[in-house]
Amino acid sequence: MAEADKAGEELPVPIDDGACDHLRRRRVPAMPLASTAGEKVDLSTLKGTSVVYVYPRIGHPDQPPGPEWAGIPGAKGCTPEACGFRNHNLEWRALGVRVFGLSAQPLAEQHEAHERLGLTFDLLNDSDLAFATALELPTFEFKGQTYIQRLTLVVEKGVITKVFYPVFPPGEHAAEVAAWLEGNR
Repeated sequence: MAEADKAGEELPVPIDDGACDHLRRRRVPAMPLASTAGEKVDLSTLKGTSVVYVYPRIGHPDQPPGPEWAGIPGAKGCTPEACGFRNHNLEWRALGVRVFGLSAQPLAEQHEAHERLGLTFDLLNDSDLAFATALELPTFEFKGQTYIQRLTLVVEKGVITKVFYPVFPPGEHAAEVAAWLEGNR
């Protein structure tokens, strides 16, 4: 099954293969992650509610990944998803929620995307896949690289209380998360 993205390109719709069923009520690992703010963030120690949206990689306009990338269910759409979370910044603040993006993408690329897109939240780096491995997050391979599949975790005081997986369409996902948070407060 496919659905057109905003550019009219047909994207395959990811299916729920159960790869995240084990995550709800699980404690996030005590693991400091490098952030685009130049700090280490340990999600297990944060108070209150955090939203951690996990994405494969934010592309660069000068370096398109090629048509094969769009054929992988859930791979394409990281930039619209990031911009969606950025555009809901006032809602996150009103809800008292901290938002983070997390990826295995190299930190230098995350810095570039953070600046270029004007993101209002930090991106966290898991380039060694230690966080993904500890939580047994689903991954996929593309051209010799391992990427974490798109998903979102709602974390309350270090415990995962909600998992969004699969995420589709990515550009509308931030609104879905905001609506869920507003309805579950």
